[in-house]
Amino acid sequence: MLKRIMREKLRFVAVVSSLWMVFCASIALAHEVTPTIGDFRVQDGRIEMELRLNAEAFVAGIDLDGMADTNDSDQSDVYDDLRALEPEALEPRLRAFMESWLPRIGMDANGPVTLQLDGVTVDPVGNVDLPRPSFLRLSGDLPDGARVMVFTWPDGAGDMVLRQMGVEEPFTGYLEGGQSSDAIPLSGGGARGGWQTFVDYIPVGFDHILPKGLDHILFVLGLFFLSTRLRPLIWQVSAFTLAHTVTLALGALGIVNVPGLVVEPLIAASIVYVAVENLFARGLNPWRPVVIFGFGLLHGLGFASVLGEFGLPAGQFVPALIGFNVGVELGQLTVIALAFLAVGYWFGQKDWYRARIAMPASVVIACVGAYWFVERVFL
Repeated sequence: MLKRIMREKLRFVAVVSSLWMVFCASIALAHEVTPTIGDFRVQDGRIEMELRLNAEAFVAGIDLDGMADTNDSDQSDVYDDLRALEPEALEPRLRAFMESWLPRIGMDANGPVTLQLDGVTVDPVGNVDLPRPSFLRLSGDLPDGARVMVFTWPDGAGDMVLRQMGVEEPFTGYLEGGQSSDAIPLSGGGARGGWQTFVDYIPVGFDHILPKGLDHILFVLGLFFLSTRLRPLIWQVSAFTLAHTVTLALGALGIVNVPGLVVEPLIAASIVYVAVENLFARGLNPWRPVVIFGFGLLHGLGFASVLGEFGLPAGQFVPALIGFNVGVELGQLTVIALAFLAVGYWFGQKDWYRARIAMPASVVIACVGAYWFVERVFL
């Protein structure tokens, strides 16, 4: 009797663990945190910068450092309310916020540079379940004799991609809140070396999977829940990796360009497919790696769109692309490792694993994917 009770408790813990893992991966999409993109150029003794940022998170006072989901913040309700504001209502609040926040941006070019706010543009309200971009135009006079600049992104401001425009061999860097850039030559020539670029883009790729690539996480979990055997998982992951590497490169080069309105619903459909097939297949069917290869092509286009937003350094395209892809692979392997440690290691060999864990988890994954498909097509 005691053994039976213990077995039932183990089954309950296993089911809860697997469903909680899927649930946590699905609920955060609507509150995803996006990095700020900062483009700057020097002209006639002045520096001009445009920031593309998730303005509502800043105005709400959310600490974005290490933040993947605004629901984790005490100000999440304020953030959600701000996202529903029309541009003409949000713009004055953003301007008022910037009066106190702007001095926190550090810029030193042979002396401190005082930045001023020249303009604010807020995109119209679209799907309030997704972040919308806002644009800030800043400028400041450079001290006499300024040749290099060190830029400091404030604590609590989250991640930032800093890009130099209008020069040869421009600087491109990835900063976290509280970090400072290297000394950037204002006349150009500050492009990072190949090895440093490769290293810099690994966390960019990893971050796009964990914690921000929620649809990709569910797809990988769908692969994981097909079978507890290692060989089927290796075949699936290999097909997926090869495919998304191809389209990631083609998309980043601009050879292939498919609109997100087409790619994103199909990515959701791919999640539904792998999850539903898990309910009927007990092992790896011969056609599944081929189908997953096709879906991997779609996911690669999704990765390429993200990488396109960040911008690849013109002189270090290959190292940046490889670094990003390595980061993506590390993120996917981490998802699989966490899933194995959560349920596979403890319960994978139980005779009830498929019925009590893999199938319920696959049903949840399919339902989330179906919801995303409808949302992306019709909303």
